[in-house]
Amino acid sequence: MYDLISIGSISIDLYFKGESLTFKDNRFQLAVGGKYVVDHFYESVGGSASNVAVGVGKFGLKPAVFGIVGNNPFKHIILNKLQQKNVSTNLCYYKDDYYNISAILLSQAGERSIIHYITPHQNLINDAVSINRLIETKIVYLGNLPEVSISERQEILHLYKKHGIMTVVNLGSQDCRRKKKQLENILTNTDILIVNGHEFADLVKAPYSDIHFKEDIVWWYIPNLAQKLVVVTEGSKGSYAYLNGKVYHQAAIKPAQIVDTTGAGDGYTAAFIAEYFKSKDIKKSMEKGAIYAAKILSKIGAN
Repeated sequence: MYDLISIGSISIDLYFKGESLTFKDNRFQLAVGGKYVVDHFYESVGGSASNVAVGVGKFGLKPAVFGIVGNNPFKHIILNKLQQKNVSTNLCYYKDDYYNISAILLSQAGERSIIHYITPHQNLINDAVSINRLIETKIVYLGNLPEVSISERQEILHLYKKHGIMTVVNLGSQDCRRKKKQLENILTNTDILIVNGHEFADLVKAPYSDIHFKEDIVWWYIPNLAQKLVVVTEGSKGSYAYLNGKVYHQAAIKPAQIVDTTGAGDGYTAAFIAEYFKSKDIKKSMEKGAIYAAKILSKIGAN
């Protein structure tokens, strides 16, 4: 039995940082045909499923990751790194001609640009993974998976709700821009929804500038979710949580130096889940999320 099964993207992340990667006006200034020699290179496992699984493991929970790993030269690197971080890979399944890879350029101030490739796919549940193994958990986290069909994600969440397992869901911008009706079944089977401010605006079809996060925006925009825990992260503005008409706020914690912003949101999510699993204390969970996100910001790598 796992404490958490983290479902979603599993990638290999390749980081590059150096003075030759000139950065100006929020853009890297790279010439067509140029060749750039960097000072620092870092290799890590990434993706929402990996980042959250590694994070909850650091707080003493027993995590497993469920997702696709390609039969390619990165396979053993990914599996070894996850296992070294005490994340079970027993639920992973392997696919030929599949890649999930990110090249991440870092500026000296920690801003980054990501070049990402993932082999297109629609399916996540595979005959090689027994349904009975997928329900051997106390909590499930379903990360941002816009490439996987809505119907399959609905099926996954329905399975967990049928067995009384707590569901934590992150919806990215691509999903949040869908018509509300397309997301009804996903939201119905979600216990905790975690999105950022702009994703929330996309979800409720309202201009971001019109949303007053300090007020009970869930009751105002999506009252059918008022009895579910909704967490909205706002970067340097902190985070908000909403449940049963009550609004919680946690200020962001800024590290002494921001080295890399990659994975900060996943870090917040991981620490929030781990603390909520233990205490069911929303405010304390938000505080732990802010602290761990700051730690992620202070180093290279998303977990």
